[in-house]
Amino acid sequence: MRFSLRRNDDEPIDLLNTMCSATAAQCRWGCGDQCAHPAPNPTENEYFGDILDRFVSRRSLLRGATAGAAMAALGAAPLVRNIGSVSASEEGVAEAQSTSGLAFTAIPLSNAGTVEVAPGYKWRTLIRWGDPLSLDTAAWDMATNTAQDQLNQFGYNCDNIQFFPLGANRADRGVLVVNHEYTNPELMFPGYSADSPTKAQVDYELASHGATAIYIQRDAQKGWVYVPGAGVNRRINALNSTILLSGPAAQHDWVRTTEDPHGYYVTGMLNNCGGGQTPWGTALTAEENFNQYFANNGTVSDPRKKAAHTRYGLTSGASERKWERFYDRFDLAKEPNEAFRYGYIVEYDPHNPNWTPRKRTALGRFKHEAAETVVASNGHVVAYMGDDERFDYMYKFVTAGKYNPDPEMRESNFDLLDSGTLYVAKFHDDGTGTWIPLIQGQGKLIPENGFNNQSDVCILTRLAGDLVGATKMDRPEDFQVNPVGGKIVCALTNNTQRGTTGRAAADAANPRAVNTHGHIMEIAEAGGDHTALSFTWDIPILCGIPGTDAGTYYGGYDQTKVSPLSSPDNVGFDKKGNLWIATDGQINTFKKNDGIFAVPLTGPERGYSKQFLSGVPGGEVAAFGFDNTDECMFVSIQHPGEGSTYAAPSNTFPDGGTPRPSVIVVWKESGGVIGS
Repeated sequence: MRFSLRRNDDEPIDLLNTMCSATAAQCRWGCGDQCAHPAPNPTENEYFGDILDRFVSRRSLLRGATAGAAMAALGAAPLVRNIGSVSASEEGVAEAQSTSGLAFTAIPLSNAGTVEVAPGYKWRTLIRWGDPLSLDTAAWDMATNTAQDQLNQFGYNCDNIQFFPLGANRADRGVLVVNHEYTNPELMFPGYSADSPTKAQVDYELASHGATAIYIQRDAQKGWVYVPGAGVNRRINALNSTILLSGPAAQHDWVRTTEDPHGYYVTGMLNNCGGGQTPWGTALTAEENFNQYFANNGTVSDPRKKAAHTRYGLTSGASERKWERFYDRFDLAKEPNEAFRYGYIVEYDPHNPNWTPRKRTALGRFKHEAAETVVASNGHVVAYMGDDERFDYMYKFVTAGKYNPDPEMRESNFDLLDSGTLYVAKFHDDGTGTWIPLIQGQGKLIPENGFNNQSDVCILTRLAGDLVGATKMDRPEDFQVNPVGGKIVCALTNNTQRGTTGRAAADAANPRAVNTHGHIMEIAEAGGDHTALSFTWDIPILCGIPGTDAGTYYGGYDQTKVSPLSSPDNVGFDKKGNLWIATDGQINTFKKNDGIFAVPLTGPERGYSKQFLSGVPGGEVAAFGFDNTDECMFVSIQHPGEGSTYAAPSNTFPDGGTPRPSVIVVWKESGGVIGS
């Protein structure tokens, strides 16, 4: 999610004190300029920063002044300078041989015009915006291409990446699934006018949204390549793809429209950012900033619907993109229910291009960043999710049914995500937390408060979280479960409004006011049971430049040796349990390109951040994924040259001409796993 350089029309941001982590162009197209408006959570629910302050104080008392010094640095700026000189004995850091396997040499922050990787590694472009998926599709050429061409070409602004191997223990072929979050029309079309887009341009943008599935294979000389014309190649788009509504919200009165009077299906998906994959081998893709596409909430006559749209950040007037001029479904004055059909986790089968995608409404409706699944010890499947908004919440979903691991019974799992229990997180200042069930009829989720059935909970999930007292967080984005030990890691990207006038103060779980750089949270479910109702939490990393930015903390490791990072966005683990982090915002916070960083979370190197890859100017390193051997990393380079125009691009990645969002592949020249 991106944010603008002003809080509202009357209150400009002080850039020295509340530097936003996004460019104006990112804000405009990525999230609809959400920072130009107050955060859409007006509740009195407790803010994580307040909790964290009390947590730090409590922990300092329990552990003593020496052991507490590092944690005190989380919230107390005067102690920041001492972090880098804390002794190994004080922080549990010993001079010992690496146990993480991360032997690569870190690279420095950079402003280079192209991708840089650690010494001993190489990269090449795998697929670009506009590359054809079929053999009879026209090659990319903006002078002649149409929306119909784009429907069979790789989409724009690639984001989340998931690799699905084909065949048992095969490391030479697979399906790569890539999301397409949003479009930058000023970089796509010659002479684009934001005040008067054409229908042809709008159709092309709609066709550019969604997701792509492509067949890839290892070539003896070239490494991984994609194969045009392969049977599994597929585009899901926002122009004409049919997606079913499934789960409790299907057929609800509020998802019925002129196009779909029964509430069964939706045309396309929007703003697909993060995602995940299920244990049964399907892809999950997350609809995030869908609010920006809809116009005229101010004309909605039903006060409940208008209030609900406001809570989700929908604008009262015209949209930035102005798609409502051509399609009634984006005009709330004509279709007040349409927006209730977006903001879900969408599941589809990358192995079957004829399988109709499903919006799994039981997992709730909000600005989904990701859906990380894990099979609990009791067989139930758990999905961890974040609402990527300032002062919004963390969630998990536990299926009612159990996972069937029999490959012959794979399809018996296809409806698991349609029924179960949705929970929202409440953090406590003693380092514990609880999962509050969002079940209609329990607590405040009753008809008197507008919740008549579970469908209402699934459609108005944010409002349900408000009522039960969930903890306000600093933009919880990606979640991942560590394959070693099972702890959950979440990236909280930033929140420059934390602690500002009239807004929630810092707390234990969101420890810094004006949280420019964000932080990493680690959660351990009670008893190691992912279906548990309680957990403990800690913050291994508070991002920023040690000695310059207040309250930085890198797991207790010597901060003079770490690679500083800012605005953590996408996270993942290698098979050894090392955390990998992609950033989104360093172009403003550090004045450097975004990148990918590796960080051990256990052993003597806990917190030792090392930069592995640097992106390009104007571009976001949106996501990454490993192949099934960890020998290759696939990386999304999103919106290169953002902030410029098609006629005068500020960056020409990857080919020296028009900037084209691309997926690249990275490998070690001498062979071996990534990071070694």
